[in-house]
Amino acid sequence: MRILAAMSGGVDSAVAAARAVEAGHDVVGVHLALSRAGGTLRTGSRGCCTIEDALDARRAADLLGIPFYVWDFSERFRDDVIEDFISEYKAGRTPNPCMRCNEKIKFAALLERAIELGFDAVCTGHYATLVPTDDGLELHRAADDAKDQSYVLGVLTAEQLAHTYFPLGTTPSKAVVRAEAAARGLSVAQKPDSHDICFIPDGDTRGWLAEKVGTATGDIVDRSGAVVGAHEGAHAYTVGQRRGLKLGVPAADGKPRFVLEVRPVSNTVIVGPKEALATAEISGERFSWAGAAPTESRFRCEVQIRAHAEPVPAEAQVTAQGVTATPDVPLDGVAPGQTAVLYVGTRVIGQFTIDRTVSAAPVPA
Repeated sequence: MRILAAMSGGVDSAVAAARAVEAGHDVVGVHLALSRAGGTLRTGSRGCCTIEDALDARRAADLLGIPFYVWDFSERFRDDVIEDFISEYKAGRTPNPCMRCNEKIKFAALLERAIELGFDAVCTGHYATLVPTDDGLELHRAADDAKDQSYVLGVLTAEQLAHTYFPLGTTPSKAVVRAEAAARGLSVAQKPDSHDICFIPDGDTRGWLAEKVGTATGDIVDRSGAVVGAHEGAHAYTVGQRRGLKLGVPAADGKPRFVLEVRPVSNTVIVGPKEALATAEISGERFSWAGAAPTESRFRCEVQIRAHAEPVPAEAQVTAQGVTATPDVPLDGVAPGQTAVLYVGTRVIGQFTIDRTVSAAPVPA
């Protein structure tokens, strides 16, 4: 196959490209420039897609003896990922930019260009596996649960899965990947993994949003509507948050309170007890299937709402209005804007963006 290897500059993508070469594929490496800040440098495990990362990717490609290019996707990344992130927070939702990047950049924009240029598949260093069936490819969890990235790939469609290649999916651990990189002479063998949101490398999401969205003083209220504090911008809060509330009125029971809801139109933040974070039902209109769609409109599954959260047994229902998942036990601290990924065993069935939640704790009279 003709393979376009997406090389981020990290150890995973370098080893994935090396395995593609070793398997006899015709491989070309490409690094995606996602930022117009040309002088951006990486600090430890903060951020990614920097000048240092591009140079690391080039060195790996040179060692593997494959052609290497840098493609400027910064405009598309700004429009589809960064602006989406800002607009979602403005709307009181909690987005996952990694999901949007995979959906809009790595497996849409990049894959589209790859196919136009005659490549058969895009290779990445994601930890997930593809299983061929009579109905096409299925997306499954990786062999290493600790590194499994099938959640952030849940946005991929059957057509996209048909043109993807995940050489690391069956690898038992990240330690094996690092050892292999060292044995191959790759300089990134011990490079730290990237953490945090790549376009907010200092990790100060609240400060970054304040700069982009601005600040506006508003009320923090409890579930009865009583004002218990003030804030400088509802966008700085997310469901489940406890720190940074600085409430002036203590709870009657003396227990800490958590953010239960963000209402951007009224610039209000609703707080309450931890038990009020329990969510009995989630639903969303925007959904997709990772491979063949379910044959039944109602089916048993497991639902996962964060990249490293434990999956929870649930019943899913598909209607003309979208997808609803009812977990067997309440989910904790679900925020609109998050992505719910549905599994059956190790297989990813599909995903939906959470628009509506139903609390398992009634509001006191």
